[in-house]
Amino acid sequence: MKTLERQLAYDSFLEQLRTAASCVLLLDYDGTLAPFNVDRSLALPYPEVPPLISRIMERGTRVILISGRPAREVILLSRIYPQPEVWGSHGLERLRADGSYQVAPLPREHHEALSRAARVLRMDGLNERLEIKPGGIAVHWRGLSRQAALEIDGRVRQLCRPLLSEFPLDFLEFDGGLEIRVPVRDKGDAVWAILGESDPNAAVAYLGDDQTDEDAFRALKGKGLTVLVRPQSRATAADVWLQPPEELVRFLEDWLQAAGGQL
Repeated sequence: MKTLERQLAYDSFLEQLRTAASCVLLLDYDGTLAPFNVDRSLALPYPEVPPLISRIMERGTRVILISGRPAREVILLSRIYPQPEVWGSHGLERLRADGSYQVAPLPREHHEALSRAARVLRMDGLNERLEIKPGGIAVHWRGLSRQAALEIDGRVRQLCRPLLSEFPLDFLEFDGGLEIRVPVRDKGDAVWAILGESDPNAAVAYLGDDQTDEDAFRALKGKGLTVLVRPQSRATAADVWLQPPEELVRFLEDWLQAAGGQL
């Protein structure tokens, strides 16, 4: 989409936001609200973001974080109060704002497949790079050289490929790693579920940075505003591209003002 078309899409959405009876803001976490960090436990949001989101929530917007991370991990890192709703593990988990939690059940063969994958990867010395979560195992290599990352990527694929022919698993590439996962749900499925619960005339936007967010962009296409948030643009299904943190913060400020709030 050309620059003028993107600006028109942005302006048109803000106008809708000003008059909408219901507003829904869907947000990825890593790379969108928070810059990447080699130590994933230190991936904290840009300082201006949590208070802005809290004020947006005060104005009646339903805010939902949708992440590849486990849901409770997102809550601990986000520093957003009161706690927003979180869909974790690409939509397998749902942690509501009231603290109630649910996770999609997986068949026994899925658990067996992931257990075997974890065992194989640990035996190859990759334990410190593993993130075990419902429905998947992420192997992280952020901070390594390109050559080292490619070497780990090749090892993981070679070790786990036999399991892909035996079990319903697939590889999911993300910024800084590779996930071996059960292809049950993705972020697009989470968006569809949320839309099904929302007012059909609601003003809805989704902000994300990664290839895993493209499923969400496609799910929301034509039904709301889709926003790519990253330092460099890339081919995407999103309507608008914002460079963090300045343009991200400006977007949240625009949302707050359109919803009747003051800066």
